[in-house]
Amino acid sequence: MDLFERIKHNFNENQALNQKYSAELVANIASASERIVQCLLSSNKILVCGNAGSAALAQYFSSLMLNRFESERPSLPAIAIGGNLATTSAIAIDSGFNDIYAKPIKALGQQNDILLTISSSGNSTNLLEAVNVAHNRGLKIIALSGNHGGQLATELNDDDIHICVDHPSSTRTLELHLLIIHCLCDIIDRQLFSNEE
Repeated sequence: MDLFERIKHNFNENQALNQKYSAELVANIASASERIVQCLLSSNKILVCGNAGSAALAQYFSSLMLNRFESERPSLPAIAIGGNLATTSAIAIDSGFNDIYAKPIKALGQQNDILLTISSSGNSTNLLEAVNVAHNRGLKIIALSGNHGGQLATELNDDDIHICVDHPSSTRTLELHLLIIHCLCDIIDRQLFSNEE
């Protein structure tokens, strides 16, 4: 396969997955956006975390909430935990890598806040610990995952919202997670700041 064909293949695969998952995930994405809107209307906040490429998506989501999505609006309270290298490395050295999200959740998370986890595998032990701590503190969970949901799927309870891109490629999963984040931000902005349907 030459370069042009490989590039076309990547675009075509992405397009096919967008079509497939738009039908499969729309209800859970709608539920997640409604839950976030209710959280914000109740003066609660969103904590968001992920590892590697998912950490970048967590920071990106937080930036869209704190700054803006497609139009000017008031800032919305969303904190990407784990983005402060000094804090994250101190926790990792002193308490262990599994606590890099759990400790900030213990300090910042309050009942009825939301924890948004982003993971292409669903098997990161630090995210599993974050979900456990969040449950204990009364946070609501929205989990973006891939690859059957991994261990994360078994840690979620009936009240949690699981948006799983059930695909083995972490690259394709991250691409879909980005689109899901954009869908969430679009609906949140429309519900909070617009009368458009």
